[in-house]
Amino acid sequence: MKKSNDNNILLKRFLLSLGIITFIRLGTFLPVPGIDHGYLAFYIQRHSLVKSFVSTFSGNDTFVVGLFTLNIFPYINASILMQLLVTIFPQLAKLQKDRSSENKRTLNKLTRLITLIWAFIQSSGIAFYLKRALFNWSPFLAFEIIIWLTTGSMIVLWLSELITEYGLGNGASLLIYTNILSSFPNLGKKLISENSESLNFSSWLIIGAIYFIAIFGIILLQEGARIIPLISSKQLGQSLPTFSVLPENNYIPLRFNQAGVMPIILTTAVLVIPNYFSNLGLLPFLTLPSIIQSSKIIYWVGYFILILLFSSFYSTIVLNPKDVSDELQKMAVSIPGIRPGIETTFYLKQVMKRVTLLGAFILAILTTLPNIIEAILPVSSFNGLGTTSLLILVGVVLDLSREMRSIYLSNIYNDMFD
Repeated sequence: MKKSNDNNILLKRFLLSLGIITFIRLGTFLPVPGIDHGYLAFYIQRHSLVKSFVSTFSGNDTFVVGLFTLNIFPYINASILMQLLVTIFPQLAKLQKDRSSENKRTLNKLTRLITLIWAFIQSSGIAFYLKRALFNWSPFLAFEIIIWLTTGSMIVLWLSELITEYGLGNGASLLIYTNILSSFPNLGKKLISENSESLNFSSWLIIGAIYFIAIFGIILLQEGARIIPLISSKQLGQSLPTFSVLPENNYIPLRFNQAGVMPIILTTAVLVIPNYFSNLGLLPFLTLPSIIQSSKIIYWVGYFILILLFSSFYSTIVLNPKDVSDELQKMAVSIPGIRPGIETTFYLKQVMKRVTLLGAFILAILTTLPNIIEAILPVSSFNGLGTTSLLILVGVVLDLSREMRSIYLSNIYNDMFD
């Protein structure tokens, strides 16, 4: 009976998430009124720059500017900006540190406001960029496109929050997950068609082995942690023998990858945004991105270094050693052999530096694996099947498994005391 109840809860959550994701995917192909998509497709097929621009927002090769074209990306950008603002403004940092429900609502409202502004900016960029592609373009049509796309983006945000609260998994992560999965068939077809003649069976085996190692490395990066044991003042007074084992879960796990995929996103933004503005014609004189990309070695080295820098920077945002030290001191808990206060803060900083450097180094190697494959073997089109996508996919699957396990265990606990 208990097992059936657990399965029913998981099934309901799964069906809710699946239904919302399906609705959002259908809304992506629901055309925005006023746009002649037949003429737009004809124009885009003959202008690679516009095709690249539309594909950036649609996530695939579709030529339909749909209601949910912006998808969850304005919210992702707003979340990144919000986390950077927290490090700049002490008032926001104080709100985030004090984890009361009222402060959470305040931060969520601010994030939604930034999402609205960001969606308006992105939809405006699409509306005015399509001016050259639509013969019936007018300021009124541009206004309609902006309203439709901005509204669609906010609807997607609301639906993603429903998934997070009532469904299975994190709504934003699942939407990114489905966007990546939806692009795999086209990428796989392109990869096979472009490299079927240049690669033999042994080359495909080498590629498969490299990606297997990449997946193993991603799981190690996501789940690996440096365990710092803790001991309370009560345990210190009991004169435990030196060989005694500390109670279970009485430790701090410093994960190798505290920052997640944020270093990759920030690195990509730094390397892509200048070229993006240049393509829009806002910076026609800017030729630095093309110069950098013309030399692959310089580009890879720059990408590697930026990943290391952003990983180190973002990890300090996610976990502040002084805050952890203060919390331990309030709870009368300490690290064995380390005095509370300044010594604990210094110790945590040193350990975090080593752990972060190791995690950043692994992350940088994993993200450059597609480039290594292209350098070793005569293969192309591996950018779309990069480690960044695998990192997101594996991370979402691991989060889903943890949530399912948590729901199952909580139901068992509730049944024991009912």
